[in-house]
Amino acid sequence: MTEQELRKRLEVVRSEHRDLDAAIHALTQSGSTDQLQIARLKKRKLRIRDQIADLEDNLLPDIIA
Repeated sequence: MTEQELRKRLEVVRSEHRDLDAAIHALTQSGSTDQLQIARLKKRKLRIRDQIADLEDNLLPDIIA
């Protein structure tokens, strides 16, 4: 992937992460008793956070100390 493609993918993944955060917040604020759905959303959010970290690592050059 080119740097531009990585940056675009990072933007999309960050947006998805924010959307999941909003959905989790809305479900917990509404008093939803569907804990399974909330747990699934949280796991998905964690996987996306890992993707964000990987993409950021690919964008930053390695620094040899």
